[in-house]
Amino acid sequence: MSALKVVLRQKQNKDGTYPLALRITKDRRTSFIHLGHNLHESDWNKVLQRVEKSHPNWKRLNNLIIQRVAEASDKAIEMETAKKEVSSSAVKQKIKPQAGSTFFKQADLYLDRLKAAGKYNRYTADKPRVKHFKDFMKNQDVAFSDITLGTLERFRIYLKAELSISERTIINHLVVVRSVFSQAIKEGVADAKYYPFGKGKIVIKFPESTKVGISKEEVEKLEKVALDHPDYDHARNLWLISYYFAGMRISDVLRLRWSDFQEMRLHYTMGKNKKAGSLKTPEKALKILEKYESAKNSPDDLVFPDLKVLPNFDNDFLVQRRIAFSASRYDKFLREQVAKEAKITSKLTMHIARHTFASLAGDKIPIQMLQKLYRHSNISTTIGYQASFIHKDADDALEAVIGG
Repeated sequence: MSALKVVLRQKQNKDGTYPLALRITKDRRTSFIHLGHNLHESDWNKVLQRVEKSHPNWKRLNNLIIQRVAEASDKAIEMETAKKEVSSSAVKQKIKPQAGSTFFKQADLYLDRLKAAGKYNRYTADKPRVKHFKDFMKNQDVAFSDITLGTLERFRIYLKAELSISERTIINHLVVVRSVFSQAIKEGVADAKYYPFGKGKIVIKFPESTKVGISKEEVEKLEKVALDHPDYDHARNLWLISYYFAGMRISDVLRLRWSDFQEMRLHYTMGKNKKAGSLKTPEKALKILEKYESAKNSPDDLVFPDLKVLPNFDNDFLVQRRIAFSASRYDKFLREQVAKEAKITSKLTMHIARHTFASLAGDKIPIQMLQKLYRHSNISTTIGYQASFIHKDADDALEAVIGG
């Protein structure tokens, strides 16, 4: 059983007072929760754990102490009833959560953790989604128990009617609400019985999206077109490197180092899921790499210049931000200039390189090999992804009915 006691902390403030705190002791380990008040030693009765009458607000402070101890005792008993092993820090977290027990305080903690983890793309995407929910709630913070099925259904309608947001983006908003709710449950500040997601409640299901690559003929146009502007040529080179290495993500392309290439093979670890692998370096890729060799300063130098402006790679958030800025810039070049000069009518962006490889692979390559090339952890992911690019059976069925 946790032992609760109100004490004055030993560290003295500049004005000679001491912080009033609730001490939680469990298995000889101690945690403290400050109660937000400071007292002189002469105003504190440490035996009776109460404020002396010498303090002008002794009655109010003693009532506060009684209330806080009662609340803490209830929550400690609740936790220890549910679990056999509970630490003093866990009891403290239950009594006084790190970021408060309301939704938007937990949402701020959720965003701070994304930023600290270096997840720039998720941070920048989820921050406005939290703001949209806050706007919908009239900028009033809410308890988790107030986020009901009806609340979320009205939020869905608000996003569609007021902000003209697509169904897929609406689902992304609900995912953020779900993530904050799940975090709050883990933190012990929200009761799982109020969780509005799952069977019989709100089910998160993304609508199917169309994935389209460019044709083989358009890839050849992209390879052959003369691009005088160095930025447009660089954008084209990055796209082709991505395509030549089975649709490598732009974030991995920009991180490539010369030391990743050994004996005509590329050895790299995918940034998204940390899966390592090796691929033969095609002759076409070698010709592109030769264009950048003159700028190589060391065997471990970056192949492409985009991330060389960073002082180091210690801050994942800044690295991800730089990658996002670069990808956005090259997407614009590909759409507005490169496609036009190469006479490509299909949509052209960096990510289209991945779709193009998948589209041209079709059903020609065994699914197990595609899983290896894509670095998918689960083959079901590969099957689901590749299904967007295999149309032969459907085409044959259609021809069987209406003719060629």
